[in-house]
Amino acid sequence: MSGGRVKAIEASALAGERLRYFDFVMAAFVTVLLLSNVLGAGKVAVIDLPGIGEWPFGAGILFFPVSYVIGDVLTEVYGYARARRCIWAGFGALMFMAFMSYAVVALPPADDWTGQAAYEQVFGQVPRIVFASMIAFWAGEFVNSYVLARMKVWTKGRHLWTRTVGSTVAGQGVDSLIFYPLAFYGQWDNSTLVIVLLTQWALKVSWEALLTPFTYAVVGFLKRREGVDVYDERTDFSPFRASLGTSR
Repeated sequence: MSGGRVKAIEASALAGERLRYFDFVMAAFVTVLLLSNVLGAGKVAVIDLPGIGEWPFGAGILFFPVSYVIGDVLTEVYGYARARRCIWAGFGALMFMAFMSYAVVALPPADDWTGQAAYEQVFGQVPRIVFASMIAFWAGEFVNSYVLARMKVWTKGRHLWTRTVGSTVAGQGVDSLIFYPLAFYGQWDNSTLVIVLLTQWALKVSWEALLTPFTYAVVGFLKRREGVDVYDERTDFSPFRASLGTSR
């Protein structure tokens, strides 16, 4: 496949084809996912908003939504089945990251090493929060990919922004509805839990909406270079299916 003419095809027609950029997009997806959880989750930042004052926020919110943007790109360009493989790759990477973090923090430090407290603060995350984060990511990303793939068929490939934003509203909604209750129910009062849940959901959706021009540019580039425009008209949408084939 080469740049230039773009042809519309059923997703299963990609099976066995050599795709020039898929591996790079998959690597970007997993990289952003891991780094936003490792670096972003470990810091609470603050900005001074005029008329409001100081507003603290988890630094990860700046970058975690980018994984949803890349997830949109994967589904839009390569179809649901290949996005499914990337989601599972990201989930596996998160599991290994959680195990490695636990093992490294648990190792007895040398007597002359003074970084143990810092390691525990950054990487010694509460198991409940780690579990909630992984389950929320898995469910949210699959909802995001499914909604985008179905909307693409419904809209006949027109109005990309409607499905990138629409899928994010659904995917980030599921992500937030799972993560915050699993991670913080019983620790926060219910009103705070609901406010934080809705606020973080709105911020993540708004952030991805602002990145729409970037999404358009990347999707357009990849479609031209790969030479295809994929539609999931007969795809098996089960999250547990490994095949790249159709549902029948």
